[in-house]
Amino acid sequence: MIGGFQNIPKIPELKKRVIFTLFMLAVYRLGCHIPTPGIDGAALAAFFSERQGTLFGLFDMFSGGALSQMSVMALGIMPYISASIILELLTVVIPYLEKLKKEGEQGRKKITQYTRYGTVILSMIQGFGIAVGLERMSGPGGAMIVPVGGWGFRLLAVITLTAGTAFLMWLGEQITERGIGNGISLIIFAGIVARFPVAVANTFRLIGTGEVTPFFMALVVAFMIAVVGLIVFVERGQRRIPVQYAKRVVGRKMYGGQSTHLPLKVNTAGVIPPIFASSIIMFPATIANFLNVKEIPWLQTIVNFLSPGHIVYILIFVVFIVFFCYFYTAVHFNPVDVADNMKRYGGFIPGIRPGKNTAEYIDRVLTRITFSGAIYVSAVCVLPQFLIYHLHVPFYFGGTALLIVVGVAMDTSNQIESHMLTRHYEGFMRKGLGSRVR
Repeated sequence: MIGGFQNIPKIPELKKRVIFTLFMLAVYRLGCHIPTPGIDGAALAAFFSERQGTLFGLFDMFSGGALSQMSVMALGIMPYISASIILELLTVVIPYLEKLKKEGEQGRKKITQYTRYGTVILSMIQGFGIAVGLERMSGPGGAMIVPVGGWGFRLLAVITLTAGTAFLMWLGEQITERGIGNGISLIIFAGIVARFPVAVANTFRLIGTGEVTPFFMALVVAFMIAVVGLIVFVERGQRRIPVQYAKRVVGRKMYGGQSTHLPLKVNTAGVIPPIFASSIIMFPATIANFLNVKEIPWLQTIVNFLSPGHIVYILIFVVFIVFFCYFYTAVHFNPVDVADNMKRYGGFIPGIRPGKNTAEYIDRVLTRITFSGAIYVSAVCVLPQFLIYHLHVPFYFGGTALLIVVGVAMDTSNQIESHMLTRHYEGFMRKGLGSRVR
């Protein structure tokens, strides 16, 4: 793999794509430091420093720290992700969207257009909610985050935040079309990785002050490498169901007759389950920040139970992850459609009747491997919390962030390798044509 990356400068087109991608990501990081007008930055920073275990901390992670600074890109790419997930869920219940999904490139363009409209609408709603909420918030010292509120500030904040999200969505599409692909994922990746230098600096500071010994930190680094290796191993894991295609005679030609397989990923749902689970379980703690729950003992007890690191929080978190793994897999992968397509083209699983029996068999296999994938995702997301809150280990990246970073890195390396492979095929074709001309 390293040798392949060393060949990037030798391929002009791939070199341009990589440089363009890095430039777009640099523009994104620059935009994360442009503040929204009318906000007291010092009071806002103090406010977010006390709310890392709430939805604010989760959204701040996906925005690359832009939310805690309330920059023009404070909403990040989350409205686009939310709009994409909503449309994907709606394809199950709305026949028109399901028909568009099956129409190929034209249908995909139409769904992308609806996703853009949904992103703008969600950005306006979230921007207005943030503007109204900021007017009522104050820092620990009592300083108002918005010194001068009113409808002027609200409209300015909505326009600014919506424009920032729209521009970020455009950046992601440009990286996908003119860069190395996976534009939206790379933007999230860049936002999470941007915190890595600060984490390294804090680690050396802890070692320098004697709070952490070098040997213990070496064990932590080794553990992180082992977790990353586990993520790579499982994300590449597949359950391959053998598929045989019968021979067909069309005109005077015979087609089919080959053996292939149907790959089923162990973690079909990806990082969507921990994101959904984190959003739901952090919601009570977020509401508690706006209410004086200390005066209500039973409500304070519930908030404590749902705080990160508590055993009740961990158990509910795992249950939500398992539920959303099955839910999103059921929405994303339809065994009935797969079985119908196989039957249409003369494919069958050896020993299984085509049609309904094939769909039931695929669903049974998918249910089993989804359980394994849900346990794996739960373990990766819970282990960092256990290390941080119970063993007080300086583990600066949560499980969701690790899943995103490693997954995007794997997808990006595959994109680069595919560009190189295309280049090699073009070279072989030119050689073949040259030998024929001679």
